[in-house]
Amino acid sequence: MYSPTRRTFIRQAACAALGASGLVGTIWDLRKLNAATYPVAGDYKALVCVFLYGGNDGNNVIIPHDADGYAAYAAARSILAIPQSALLPIILPDGDGRDFGFHPKLPELQSLFNQGKLALVANVGTLVGPITKTEYLSGGAAVPPELFSHSDQSVQWQTSAPNEVRIGWGGRTADLLSSMNGNTNVSLTISVAGTNVFEAGNAVIPFQVSPTSSFGLAGFSGTANANVRLQAFKELLAQPHQNLLEQAYADTVTRSIADNEMLIAVPPINTTFPNTDLGRQLKMVARFIGGRTNLGMQRQIFFCAVSGFDTHSGQLTAQTNLLTELNQALSAFYSATVELGVEQQVTTFTASDFGRTFRSNGFGSDHGWGNHQFVLGGAVHGGRLYGTFPTLAIDGPDDTGQGRWIPTTSVEEFSATMASWFGVADSDLTTIFPNIGRFANPNLGFLS
Repeated sequence: MYSPTRRTFIRQAACAALGASGLVGTIWDLRKLNAATYPVAGDYKALVCVFLYGGNDGNNVIIPHDADGYAAYAAARSILAIPQSALLPIILPDGDGRDFGFHPKLPELQSLFNQGKLALVANVGTLVGPITKTEYLSGGAAVPPELFSHSDQSVQWQTSAPNEVRIGWGGRTADLLSSMNGNTNVSLTISVAGTNVFEAGNAVIPFQVSPTSSFGLAGFSGTANANVRLQAFKELLAQPHQNLLEQAYADTVTRSIADNEMLIAVPPINTTFPNTDLGRQLKMVARFIGGRTNLGMQRQIFFCAVSGFDTHSGQLTAQTNLLTELNQALSAFYSATVELGVEQQVTTFTASDFGRTFRSNGFGSDHGWGNHQFVLGGAVHGGRLYGTFPTLAIDGPDDTGQGRWIPTTSVEEFSATMASWFGVADSDLTTIFPNIGRFANPNLGFLS
């Protein structure tokens, strides 16, 4: 007869009760239970989310390269069609039987894909549960609320829980695994792109930093006089403060000064980053990774973002510029992880509100649903397309209208694969992803 241990019983009871109202408390309880389950590890891992706000048009990221497939693509896309001769061929495994090319402004990502460092996960999207076209059209199955809304869908991508509370799966993961970083004062979650839902948790508070400078105090340049002033300021901060707000301020500023001193002590990174918004963000992320030992970090989660992907008009020019920025910044960042010797321990992934319609609106494309995402890193089983590629046909089996593809892989499956690699135990996946049991593939296999 099965007789669970006390810890197993409590964990199963907590997970059984998991819901919108109990999710935050359950994560906090499991974090305390898992203090022994997740000891401080001897290895280091980082997840880097690059969110493409506005809904990147994945239909022009990877394109059929064979004659028949390209002809159907060109007919549907009209003015948006990329010339077949400009596509960058990708090498798929023997026997795959498919022929695709990348957008012409993704040459470095093409190279990383062909080297096996980059994977593409096809037709990922927000789902309440698996759904067919018939069920969608008849209203016979639940769909995510406010399906084609930018604000709602970007939040649902970042929470991986369409019907749950608005804390992110990165934040829930950080709540669960923060003990792996020991007693460090630096947050496990760091944003170089401002406030986001992805890193919002219960216990762990995201640390926000500018991508263009350190987070030290202005006016302390390192001169003799400046160092005297800084020391005096530190001594003032160290004084006891009766007012709670004053004490909180003193503690926060003291930690920031200490953390900045540790970070600036890290040797500079030699990799050249592009002087673009995303390039500067990822360069700052690389600095933090380079300072992981000084900062006492075993696990880190980063958030970066690029806006401008809502291409209802002027798409060819706008997306060309945006994909150029993405291509160059991701390539430089991967090179930096190689320089730092952590390419196997850092996984970078893209996410976006939704895909876009396959059919052009004449000047651009409109809000879609399923979309294609990149995963980059030394631990990635790259050079492959994961998930099920949609049938690229207007009114085809995957089209809900105008070429809005029903996702064949859920955000939960995509995200849970990375959370498992990051260190979340299989038994705790439902804590981070309460709907994961509704889907067939809690691990898509693109990471080892």
